[in-house]
Amino acid sequence: MGYGDIMRVQTSGASMKTAGADGRTAGGVQASGEMAKHDLACMRTYKTIIGNVARRHDVDPALIAAIISRETRGGADISGNNGWCRRGVGFGLMQVDKDAHKSLRGAWNSETHLDQATGILVDIIKEVQRDRPSWSREKQLKGAIAYYNMGSNVLNYENVDYLTTGNDYSSDVVARAQFYKRNGF
Repeated sequence: MGYGDIMRVQTSGASMKTAGADGRTAGGVQASGEMAKHDLACMRTYKTIIGNVARRHDVDPALIAAIISRETRGGADISGNNGWCRRGVGFGLMQVDKDAHKSLRGAWNSETHLDQATGILVDIIKEVQRDRPSWSREKQLKGAIAYYNMGSNVLNYENVDYLTTGNDYSSDVVARAQFYKRNGF
C-alpha cells in the first residue's frame, strides 16, 4: 500500500479506558486484538465492499476494517439507529462527521459510504504527508489515523493520541488493523 505498512506501525494498543469500557481488565495490543476478534464475524460480512474500496483508494483493507471495528463495533453499535451514533453526529460504519462533511453519501453500511469515508482518510493521509515530510510513511499513517478521529492535524508523533478518543485512537486502530491483517483482510 502506498501509505505505509500497517504491520510496521508501532502501537501500544488500547488504553485501559477503551478496554475497560469493553469490560476488559487490561489494555494493550492484546485487548485491541480481542475487541477486533469480537467484531470479526461482522467484518467478514463487509469484506467484499471493504476490499473494493481499499483497491480503489490504495488503502490496506485491514485499516478500513479496524476503523469500522473501533468506530461502530462492526456496525453493531449503530444498526438500530439507521447508522447514526448516539449523539447523532457520526454516520455510518466509519462514522463520517456530519458537521465536518455536509454531504453524507450512501446508506450507513454501503460501499458508497465506505468510499466516502476512505476518501476522507486518504485526504488526511496526504495532508499529514505534506505537513510532516520528515516522518516515515508509518508515522504519517498513524498520525493520519489520529487526525481522522480528532479532526485536526497532529503536532508531534510522541503525543499522537493526546487529543483522540480514549487517548489511544490511533494505537488501538493500528493494533486492530494488525489483527485483521493476520486474519485475512
